Amino acid sequence: MKLVTFRRSDHAAALGVMVGANRILDAQAAAVRERGTPTSFLTSMLELIRSGEPALVELRRLVGMFRDDPAFSASLRDCTLLAPVPVPEQIRDCLVFEKHFLQARAQAAVLKARLLGDTTETAIAASGSKVGSSIPKVWYEQPLYYKGNRFSVTGPDSDVLWPSYSRFLDFELEWGIFISRKGKNISRANARDHIFGYTIFNDFSARDAQYRETEGRLGPAKGKDFDTGNAMGPCLVTADEIVDPYSLSMAVRVNGEEWGRGKTGDMHHRFEDILAHISSDETLHPGEFIGSGTVGDGCGLEHDRWIKPGDVIELEVEKIGILRNRVVKQQAAGHA
Repeated sequence: MKLVTFRRSDHAAALGVMVGANRILDAQAAAVRERGTPTSFLTSMLELIRSGEPALVELRRLVGMFRDDPAFSASLRDCTLLAPVPVPEQIRDCLVFEKHFLQARAQAAVLKARLLGDTTETAIAASGSKVGSSIPKVWYEQPLYYKGNRFSVTGPDSDVLWPSYSRFLDFELEWGIFISRKGKNISRANARDHIFGYTIFNDFSARDAQYRETEGRLGPAKGKDFDTGNAMGPCLVTADEIVDPYSLSMAVRVNGEEWGRGKTGDMHHRFEDILAHISSDETLHPGEFIGSGTVGDGCGLEHDRWIKPGDVIELEVEKIGILRNRVVKQQAAGHA
């Protein structure tokens, strides 16, 4: 199933299921029609995830009964899609695509040289060449990740607010998983059982802030943590719908022009490896999100090519859909 969180006019957010390309079944409305009362696990996407496989079985049954009844569905054009899980239980984002790491590492040095004011071509080229072919050994040995701000999530077709302290805002073509069940010390062999489903993730990044603060061996902080900086959607595809998650094409377009393309299969550490590593002596909970990190050629930094206010960014992942957002300038930050 393709699950969404949506809103109609001034109604509260609701859990929906895509039925066809352009219609959304209101899951709770269908349940009320059949049972006469609301169903607790259909109140939100988080509640559905927490309720486990029996809830999914029941939801599939409702979809089978009501998918063709227009009384319980709405046209996609009459709805606003929110992020599938508007406030995840946790956000972790990884760095598992080798091509991205190599290219971004070299270009980050170039950007740092520019930010420091050394704009001569020789100095900039030398900065990039020093690190361009070097990836730390630890990256190959284990998945690396950071924790993001779960309160800064936004959904498809929403505006992303350009942080006032940044001149170099960047997109990142990623995808990710939501955890389906509680688990600790999860084995790689059993890890797939802990994946509820997949969505697209645009980890917007203020590159100048990111590389300034990580010089202090902490972060990213304000390089990532700003309102609307974590875009997710357009839907959450349940794991059973994607038999081979590592055979999907990925692409990013800016104002309709393709800027990058990659494949999910290029992940050096796959989600099974990531879950096994993260859950070592740490309990994972239903509704947590884990991002893949950026696919190679999946951000502007890798090519020293930069978006500007008003640009529309589209991320597309096969079998999931298109996540579209516009970046807009905001006024300089004030103090409350």
